[in-house]
Amino acid sequence: MADLFHELLNPPGSAGPRPGDKAYTDPVALEYLSTLASMSLAQLDGSEQQSLAQSSHSLLLSLQALSKRSHKAIISSAANHSHLRTALPVLAASTNDLTAAIPKLDNEAVHFSTTYNKSGDNEILNARKRALLLSRNVERLVDVLDLPTLLSTAISTGSSAPAANYASALDLNGHIRRLHGLYADSPMVTSVSAQADEAMQAMAKNLIVGLRTPGLKLASALRTVSWLRRVVPDLDSTGAAGNGGGLGALFLVCRLSTLINMLAALEPLRELAEQERIRQQQNITGSAWSGGQQTERYLKRYIEIFREQSFAIVSMFRSIFPAPTNEMPSKTGEYEDPLQPIPSAISTFPFHLIEMLLETLRIYLPTVKDQPSRDSLLTQVLYCAGSLGRLGGDFGILLATIDVGEEAEDEWVEVVKRHRLMAGRLESIVGGQR
Repeated sequence: MADLFHELLNPPGSAGPRPGDKAYTDPVALEYLSTLASMSLAQLDGSEQQSLAQSSHSLLLSLQALSKRSHKAIISSAANHSHLRTALPVLAASTNDLTAAIPKLDNEAVHFSTTYNKSGDNEILNARKRALLLSRNVERLVDVLDLPTLLSTAISTGSSAPAANYASALDLNGHIRRLHGLYADSPMVTSVSAQADEAMQAMAKNLIVGLRTPGLKLASALRTVSWLRRVVPDLDSTGAAGNGGGLGALFLVCRLSTLINMLAALEPLRELAEQERIRQQQNITGSAWSGGQQTERYLKRYIEIFREQSFAIVSMFRSIFPAPTNEMPSKTGEYEDPLQPIPSAISTFPFHLIEMLLETLRIYLPTVKDQPSRDSLLTQVLYCAGSLGRLGGDFGILLATIDVGEEAEDEWVEVVKRHRLMAGRLESIVGGQR
């Protein structure tokens, strides 16, 4: 029935849809026609018209609301649709260019991957790796470069607190030595090591100057020598328990220099004594020239300084460089050096000191003509000999070689007897107290 209605509404000669078209076979239209066929004529003439009018009015309102709500989007879509005619050819041309460029891009990517491969050897990559490594370790490098400055600062401030600063300086130098051993091929570490060597030379100079201090004490001397052993180990190849080696000789030279400087401070007194000696030689026998008061002052001060410093030097040396203990005889078959070991520098050092004193006494002691003054000087010299004698350097017997004149020989014998008598009494008193 719906098909018959549809044919009646669209005769073959009309401009409507033909059979086979999508609109011709619209199910909604066919369903509506079926609905009309099932209605009565009264319904078609009355309520159906009103229903169609209502539906038309409702659709019109919906279309108006949609136009009001979406007119901008519709206009924009229409404008964009008009641009598609020019945009699509441009897109096609760009697509063709991209298609042509892809092989070249692929070749360049392969070339880049081959050239800058991490497993390959490339100078640019190596430079970048070094730069990144430097950037990551810049703080460590700054710390290493600051080591010579810290070392120089610790050494320069060593005079205020030598125990702490010199110990820190030696620790820093040991750390630099370890770095140089681990990275011997590094120019930076080599430069830091060279600067550290210069700083340690300055420290060695300061320590040597410290050994020449007039009022050097045993504790300070022990610390200074122990630091020198670490700063200049070549001077003490035999070790702390050896015969002193070069370090012991250096200690004696420094203390001898101090002694010579202290005796040189007596130069004004020596000049007066020298003038007195010359004038006494030029005067005729029986003149009223002085009996040698200026010479007595010079010799008394000279012997006093010599006694204090000589005893301090020898005793301090033996405390710092003790004599090695006797070792067990070597086993049979071991190599034995036919040459004896080099003797310690202290073995001949007292003779040099004694010769200095005896030379001065030979020159100036005959000038002293006053017997009490001469007795006092001879007694002072004997005490000096006894002081060194406790360290194995008694030179009392050598005083007999001093020419004090024929008239003073008996006097010299009496002075020696009195001195020995007093020394014996002192020993007996000390032994009784023990």
